[in-house]
Amino acid sequence: MADPVAPEGVYALLTDGTAVAIREVRSTDLDAVHNLHRDMSPDNLYLRFFGISPRIADEVAARLCREPDPDHAVLGAWLAGELIGVAEYDRTAQPGEAEIALAVADRMHNRGVGTLLLEHLVSLARSRGLVAFRAETLPRNVPMLKVFACAGLPVDRRTANGVIEVTIPLTGNGTYLDAVAERERHADIESLRHLLRPASVAVVGAGRRTGSAGGAILRNLLAGGFGGPVYAVNPRAGKELAGAACFPSVSALPESPDLAVIAVPPEAVADVAEECGRRGVRSLVVITSGVHGRALPAICHRYGMRLVGPNCFGIANTAVRLEATFAARAARAGGAGVVVQSGGIGIALRDHLSRLDIGVSTFVSTGDKYDVSSNDLLLWWESDPATRLGVLYLESFGNPRKFSRTARRLGRRMPLLTVVAGRSAAGHRAAASHTAAAATPAVTQEALFQQAGVIAASGLGELLDTATLLAHQPLPAGPRVAVVSNAGGAGVLAADACADAGLTAAALGDATVRELTRLLPPGAACAGPVDTTAAIDPGRFTRCLDIVAADPHVDAVIAIVVPTAVSDLASAITTGCATRPLAAVVLGQHETVCARPGPGGRRVPSYAFPEHAARAIARAWSYSRWLARPQGREPGLTDVAAAPVARIIQDALAESPEGDWLSPAACMDVLTAYGVPVIDWRWAASADEAVRAAAELGGHVALKAHVPGLVHKSDAGAVELDLRGEQDVRQAYARFAHLFDDRLCGVLVQRMARTGVEVLCGVVQEPLFGPLIVFGLGGVTTDVLGDRSARLTPLTDLDATELIRSIRAAPLLLGHRGAPAVDTAALEDALLRLSRLADDHAEIAEVDINPLIARPDGVTAVDARIRVLPHRRWDPHLRRLR
Repeated sequence: MADPVAPEGVYALLTDGTAVAIREVRSTDLDAVHNLHRDMSPDNLYLRFFGISPRIADEVAARLCREPDPDHAVLGAWLAGELIGVAEYDRTAQPGEAEIALAVADRMHNRGVGTLLLEHLVSLARSRGLVAFRAETLPRNVPMLKVFACAGLPVDRRTANGVIEVTIPLTGNGTYLDAVAERERHADIESLRHLLRPASVAVVGAGRRTGSAGGAILRNLLAGGFGGPVYAVNPRAGKELAGAACFPSVSALPESPDLAVIAVPPEAVADVAEECGRRGVRSLVVITSGVHGRALPAICHRYGMRLVGPNCFGIANTAVRLEATFAARAARAGGAGVVVQSGGIGIALRDHLSRLDIGVSTFVSTGDKYDVSSNDLLLWWESDPATRLGVLYLESFGNPRKFSRTARRLGRRMPLLTVVAGRSAAGHRAAASHTAAAATPAVTQEALFQQAGVIAASGLGELLDTATLLAHQPLPAGPRVAVVSNAGGAGVLAADACADAGLTAAALGDATVRELTRLLPPGAACAGPVDTTAAIDPGRFTRCLDIVAADPHVDAVIAIVVPTAVSDLASAITTGCATRPLAAVVLGQHETVCARPGPGGRRVPSYAFPEHAARAIARAWSYSRWLARPQGREPGLTDVAAAPVARIIQDALAESPEGDWLSPAACMDVLTAYGVPVIDWRWAASADEAVRAAAELGGHVALKAHVPGLVHKSDAGAVELDLRGEQDVRQAYARFAHLFDDRLCGVLVQRMARTGVEVLCGVVQEPLFGPLIVFGLGGVTTDVLGDRSARLTPLTDLDATELIRSIRAAPLLLGHRGAPAVDTAALEDALLRLSRLADDHAEIAEVDINPLIARPDGVTAVDARIRVLPHRRWDPHLRRLR
């Protein structure tokens, strides 16, 4: 198993946003370790070693740089090639425990070096099976005690003989992850300030030629009124370009700009980036496409520069009038943060958001995402008061678990909207070819978005329809929608659209109906959908909307108007004082617009068709439900037995290093170890053993042949059911032996299960997302109906409940037409145990429990397949740059 820290190292951010490299210390680092300790102050040395000796530097260097062994690990933090801190552990005599020590250069104190090293050491130790750290420190070593106390892990302290002994259990609890996430948020924001709020900008590759991306970016920066210095860099453009001072190179600039936008040929990008790094530039936006290889990110890491792109459209921050894009029109200032991979999609989104009176706060086109990604922008928006709405267009994820954790937290403060891209086979292929990272399967995206509260639309139009409603109207408190129209047919269509979107038609109260009857002309329909008739005037139409919206049985209102020569009702929609969410539909209008308010009114989204308004309200209601949803909790499950399963997996991989399916008996043992109920079973390697096993199980059994490489047993004739007595068992075994010959390794003999609802519970290990739990109808209907739902681990109790209720066939489980409901608590428990199994053992690539029979008195696994693969350990929560 590989360790979380790669041999070449990873980069991470200190508290001030400075990037440092973290890697294991090697024998070749002897001089660097010696110099670190030689240059420490006497006080620093005393606190670290409880004494001072002229030979400390030599002794420590020799000890830390010795040949690697399983009981010892040393990590170093490197800034611009200089070692600035080390963290080490040595195993103690106590199993699973190690003693740790940290040392940080004097000049780097209070910048988060020790805490960052501790986090990486914790991750490394966990991957090697350690469960606790121990440390000894002097009482006056306050900085070290603070590192331990603030890490987020539980800390046990006791004082003995003038020394504080610290014990730190390495439990992966939510408190620790929250503490790591908060440190990452703070560091990330600091590193992005030079990118999104730069004091000065240089455009490298700006030219005079029309159509030049660099020239367009320079002109947009100047026209947008950016408040700081803007420089052009072009060796052939003279001293002035488009009104900006021009210089032949980055090195010739009069100052080190915070941001450099690079639009030069691909072969020149690495050299320009290197020059920027030497000049002290803090961040890069690389517009150029066709940049491949590791040279560019390596240069940025070495000099601590954040990087957007390459192959991107640029960035914007309207709060500081930064328009570093080659857009034809500047983004209108507003409340939407936007991050996209596709530049073309970004252009369209910016224009539409501006047109819809939503506007843009920050815009980042990530392109090939060598560094800055959607995760960074989520962290930025979390601290940005100007951003009230997040819009994302993503085709891949660098670290989806961090995305999920951050989005869940940010979604409590603002709506996050996205488009599920790559749903079709062709779309998935196109997405995969469009980015350096693999495209994400749609089912996995949907599971991630659903759990994180991200509003996932099926297309850009639907996203914009929803964003317009969320930006200008309050959230609906429920699904009850009242329809008011001046044309009866249009009201019927709107009611149908609401039903199709999962909303319900509001039943107006008697008092409301009486008031409408007094207000509206004869012939009006007042019970809902409300038909005001075409003869209604604007004043009464506005009053009608206010009355309907005030009804306590109404959660939202759709107002539909058909323009006539008698009256223009479009303006009447915006002049009322209704407090419920209100959406307008103007039939004959060609696209969604945002109706400007009249006196005392407000902005109201106006749609071309009723179904657009209904879907927008439905998604707003879904987000409102998510906000009100309890957080859920992960169960403790103290009765699981991880060690036996680890041995089963280890033995299987020793026999098949490339991975394989476990034997049926091993699958049953794995499920039993994690408390998933399984049908009574026996293993038999001969006909005689099968007969004895059947007798022990009561005589009414099923036989399942174990043939290596055979996955779908029923299709291959490897299952015999409803066997009664010795003769049936012998004949079934003989059929297997004839059919499979010497490939038959034995049979699984199982007691015949009682009937119930057959469901499927499965796991698919996604390379980046981790385990995906799949639930649906099982048995022969699995592939025919495809009725399944999915969630990412770790499941909470609420996730398990929602999984069961989210499939179309849920009524079969909850009691249908008088049939008793199954034991949903037992079903939820099985899903939670499956989630824990997948999280505990990353080598488990697939689990397929099909069927799991659910009955009113419990659940029973009847058949299971488990595939294991060698796994490279990767800590998704570890702080590091891409």
